[in-house]
Amino acid sequence: MTTIEQARGDLAAATQSGDLSDDKARAERAAAARRHKRQVLNFIIRVVSLALALGLWELAAHNVDPVLFTSPSKVAVAGYHMILSGELWTYLWPSLVVLAIGFALAVIFGIAIGLLLARFWVLDVALNVYITFLYSIPSVALVPLIVLWAGFEMTAKVIILFLFAFFPMVINTYQGVKSVDPKLLEVGRAFRCSEGQLWLNIVLPAALPFIVTGLRLALGRGLIGMVTADLYTAISGIGYLIVRTASTYQMDKMFVPIVTLGLLGVFLSWLLRLVEVWVAPWTRTGNRD
Repeated sequence: MTTIEQARGDLAAATQSGDLSDDKARAERAAAARRHKRQVLNFIIRVVSLALALGLWELAAHNVDPVLFTSPSKVAVAGYHMILSGELWTYLWPSLVVLAIGFALAVIFGIAIGLLLARFWVLDVALNVYITFLYSIPSVALVPLIVLWAGFEMTAKVIILFLFAFFPMVINTYQGVKSVDPKLLEVGRAFRCSEGQLWLNIVLPAALPFIVTGLRLALGRGLIGMVTADLYTAISGIGYLIVRTASTYQMDKMFVPIVTLGLLGVFLSWLLRLVEVWVAPWTRTGNRD
């Protein structure tokens, strides 16, 4: 090969490499444009959906006795006054404390017990039936017994919320570990990975999506448990605010804590989604909004 031919070959290779880089850049820009367009479309759909829902709610409220129902405009006004007076925060704060403590305990013990049941078959055989038995019992049925044992203070509320949020964490963690491909474990053992390395590098990463799903389910059930505890104890908390305003037929003020609970659930679910993207970034592709 002459020097001229070699130079022509290098030039052709460089040109081809440049074309590939340009094609890749164009593809990335097109993908980014599609994602941006989809995000704008999603935002528009959500805004239109919210406007329609509020409009239908407002329309329905004018055709129902105000003693039994209210409109979103009146709820907004009542919420504004309750926020300014501090009344909403006074009742919301104790419930948030209960939610934080009970949910944290449910996550810690749920993940730990789920991992132990999945790792040690003796524990799985011995305790699995009890987990299924307790999960099959409606948690609300145990609330009067818990109140009888623990009283009406925060301890009872934490226990109630813990029971509501505990079982989704255990079951999802257990299923996540059990769903790990055995071939991956065989490959890890073939490369002489220790038990700790298998768990840190194979088992836990594969089970993370299940655990995050368990967090979302536990959060929803935890909010239900939080309000249920307030309703049964009827001393403090946002559930007590709902009962008090309903008993005096203040419909606009009663809907304020209800809407607040919904917004709280949306916000906490969004936070959990951010946590999922952080701890399991490989799930982001399928969950982009």
